[in-house]
Amino acid sequence: MSTLLIRHIKSLVQAETSFRPFVKGAEMARLPVLDDAFLLVKDQLIHSFGPMSDCPDTADVTIDATGRMVFPAWCDSHTHIVFAASREEEFVSRIRGLSYEEIARQGGGILNSARRLQAASEEQLLEGAWQRLQEVIGYGTGAIEIKSGYGLTLDSELKMLRVIRRLREISPIPIKATFLGAHAVPTEYQARRQDYIALIIREMLPAVVEEHLADYCDVFCDKGFFTVEETAQILQAAAGYGLKAKIHANELGYTGGVQAGIAAGAISVDHLEYTGEAEIAALLDSSTLPTLLPSCAFFLGIPYAPARRMIDAGLPVVLATDYNPGSSPSGRMSLVVALACIKMKMLPEEAIQAATINGARAMELEASYGSIAPGKVANLFITKPMPSIAYLPYAFGSDLTETIILNGKIWGGPDSNK
Repeated sequence: MSTLLIRHIKSLVQAETSFRPFVKGAEMARLPVLDDAFLLVKDQLIHSFGPMSDCPDTADVTIDATGRMVFPAWCDSHTHIVFAASREEEFVSRIRGLSYEEIARQGGGILNSARRLQAASEEQLLEGAWQRLQEVIGYGTGAIEIKSGYGLTLDSELKMLRVIRRLREISPIPIKATFLGAHAVPTEYQARRQDYIALIIREMLPAVVEEHLADYCDVFCDKGFFTVEETAQILQAAAGYGLKAKIHANELGYTGGVQAGIAAGAISVDHLEYTGEAEIAALLDSSTLPTLLPSCAFFLGIPYAPARRMIDAGLPVVLATDYNPGSSPSGRMSLVVALACIKMKMLPEEAIQAATINGARAMELEASYGSIAPGKVANLFITKPMPSIAYLPYAFGSDLTETIILNGKIWGGPDSNK
């Protein structure tokens, strides 16, 4: 049995002795922190922690964390990191005045990524996604969800999901896979939308399930994409195959997407830039988690989700990156935490809870990830010296991650996984 001991920790963040599946409302501001602490890891799991006065004498590997803080690794529950190419030309188009929806109508956006992905090989997609996965691990991410949705044909959706499966096989962190065939309606189906929905239901879903390629089914239920009725049709079929729902909702308007996700028993409804009292009330009466993606709002220049009203109402807010080539080309969770504080008026403690334990719950990984507790997997990061927890979102342009620990071992970068 190998042991890792971290000594003289300035602050051990999100350290809990009783299990919490998630936190909500006022509880989100009460971040459990132990100062002047030690943390002992045995094999892959957290064994114990406590004040330095109770610190063990020896271990196989010892780290002195004087002046530093230890966090549980970020849990990023919404990404699209399997894609063929970046879309900076659309970035310039938006600077020139075109909206996200106008770019989409001109064949850009998701359809642009779909064309490029359809032409890419599985090996090319794997190489790019592997690099992005290493990148986000280096930022402190220790669990992640990845969606398909840039295929939009049977063969290309399966190609994406097979790439995600191959990533799972080599990844040092857990990956949840989501089937998002209903990301957009392909150009050739614009005049016959129901035919594309039939393709998703009759061909894509059975093939995905037969190969065990996905944990969840997603639909982009929003203005210009899929209607509430179409969303219900797809999610009902997915539920028949045993796939739980996680959907995109209310990014572009008050479309009823939140209520559609709740009706389908979705684990989470994600985006929620347009969220009013009706949506908040519906979420309060459900077990569905609201997942907010502030770097998307930042990049597209659209409204930020009303996180403050959600938390004050008692909801368990989740934060994720939405890492993708068109609307959020960044996987840095610390930036998401900073944006949540700066633009959505979340307290640092609330944002950290949203990006760790609540993110783990949004992937149904809360039993093993998202906090520092005995028996959980030791996916952690040690910061550089910093004066306070609030300094992490305050210094939004600084990389404050110094040491990554995955499965109880110091992670040495991409080469350590080869």
